[in-house]
Amino acid sequence: MLESYFQHVKEREALGIPPLPLTPEWTAEVCQLLENPPAGQEEMLLDLLKNRVAPGVDPASKVKAEWLTKIANKEKSSPIISPPEAVFLLGTMLGGYNVEPLISLLSSTEDEIRQAAIKALSQTILVYGAYDKVKELSPTNQAAATVLKAWAEAEWFKERPPFPEKLTCKVFRVDGEVNTDDLSPAKHAWSRPDIPLHALSMGETRFPGGIETIKKFRDEGYQVAFVADVVGTGSSRKSATNSLLWHIGQDIPYIPNKRRGGVVIGGLIAPIFFNTVEDSGGLPIMTDVARLKMGQVITLDFKAGQITDEKGDVLAEFELKPPTLADEFRAGGRLFLIIGRNLTDKARQDLNLPPANFFTRVEWPQPKEGQGYTLAQKIVGRACGVEGVLPGTACEPKMTTVGSQDTTGPMTADELKELACLEFQSDLFMQSFCHTAAYPKLADVKMHQSLSKFVIERRGVALRPGDGVIHSWLNRMIIPDTMGTAGDSHTRFPIGLSFPAGSGLVAFAGTLGFMPLDMPESVLVRFRGKLRPGITLRDVVNAIPYFAIKAGLLSVAKEGKKNVFNGRLIEMEGLPDLTVEQA
Repeated sequence: MLESYFQHVKEREALGIPPLPLTPEWTAEVCQLLENPPAGQEEMLLDLLKNRVAPGVDPASKVKAEWLTKIANKEKSSPIISPPEAVFLLGTMLGGYNVEPLISLLSSTEDEIRQAAIKALSQTILVYGAYDKVKELSPTNQAAATVLKAWAEAEWFKERPPFPEKLTCKVFRVDGEVNTDDLSPAKHAWSRPDIPLHALSMGETRFPGGIETIKKFRDEGYQVAFVADVVGTGSSRKSATNSLLWHIGQDIPYIPNKRRGGVVIGGLIAPIFFNTVEDSGGLPIMTDVARLKMGQVITLDFKAGQITDEKGDVLAEFELKPPTLADEFRAGGRLFLIIGRNLTDKARQDLNLPPANFFTRVEWPQPKEGQGYTLAQKIVGRACGVEGVLPGTACEPKMTTVGSQDTTGPMTADELKELACLEFQSDLFMQSFCHTAAYPKLADVKMHQSLSKFVIERRGVALRPGDGVIHSWLNRMIIPDTMGTAGDSHTRFPIGLSFPAGSGLVAFAGTLGFMPLDMPESVLVRFRGKLRPGITLRDVVNAIPYFAIKAGLLSVAKEGKKNVFNGRLIEMEGLPDLTVEQA
């Protein structure tokens, strides 16, 4: 019985980490055993089905959903899972393969099954096109009408624990700057999709012994706040966030090997890392950390905007930014809030209800009389269907082009499965293999095959290993004055506008065709004249920080850092003769 699985469990226990989620084969075996469970194995088998199958559109979740549907319809039976319990378990799978069965169960002749299906769908927000089916059913099916009303009332949000007024944590402090490579070392990149395994390498060079210290604090009963002067610079944002939240976050019910809810405090938090923590259900806070020390017990008072010690002395003051952060945390992450809020808005519109007043909404800043927009602000405006977008605007521009590369691609694929993506909504989704084509490990060769198939199945474009760097392909295919994103710090468009993002946000943009954006300010870099003989493009790039240093806008020393470019768009004018390949 599941011999290979239990051997795997032993191997992982030796490392101090949980087993991988069940494969489709293991899941099928668990389902079969649940129909006639061996004595004494009932609870263990039920736990495996409940908590060890990945959600969304993972192949194993398809096996789980199909079997539970047969139990719900009494086509199969289990002595430990009744039909209503099977419907409940379908409702824990986030979306994807569970949605169609749940909608069909709204028409069940048994009231208990209908009520269970109503409850399950009311808490499910990853429904996409299936929303229209529920809407079509609602005039003649009372259960469907109840689900539509539950979505309109945002039961998926209101029934979650409210955002806390105060939070007590124990500080794990690292002095100076902690970059993403400190949290997710590049030499362990191959293990990034396996969050618990990859998290074992967190801080191995930058703060050795840190994992043990964090565990000690947690064993004492404390939630741990990760604190550093600067957090999250570098390019491995999603894997760094995954590792950090694995050690300081909380388990997510029914979802294996993933955590959320960790507190990250920094004097400065790199913008894309900040967004990635937001998206992952963490709580990023920027404030003065000078008085926060290792092992200190602190209380975050969100109403007062203060961090205090055990005596009540104020150590720092802060403000939750963006204003929607509390809602994001309550919803389980920014991406879930956006998807759920859009579902609620749609349902309220179809039911002729006024806009919801239970979400925090951010008013768009309005231009002053005679105020214009920069080119970047016009491009973002076009993607939002308006003339322009000013800095400070929380908007959702259309992402025409989305790129994914190979060192982050497997994580993006996992996020796509969790978001229940069966077809990309962005006009172009491109996957490259430019980092692992030259000297592939055995794991890379397998990834080249599986990831290509995965992307093509969802109507994306998969380059072949050896086809070249993703930017050289994207830059030839982008459409002027449109927007895009990609999971690479080098992503930049010579025409149009790009915002690099972590794997989760790349998956979101590919799945839904838009991306949340807090519009940043711009820095204008203007070149005059023509390139002199011998001046290379690298010289042009290096000229930007060189002249910023000369102007006192950028400093090299770590103390009293100045960086005019931090968190801002760079808009470049001049050099009109550059080709797309050069730009």
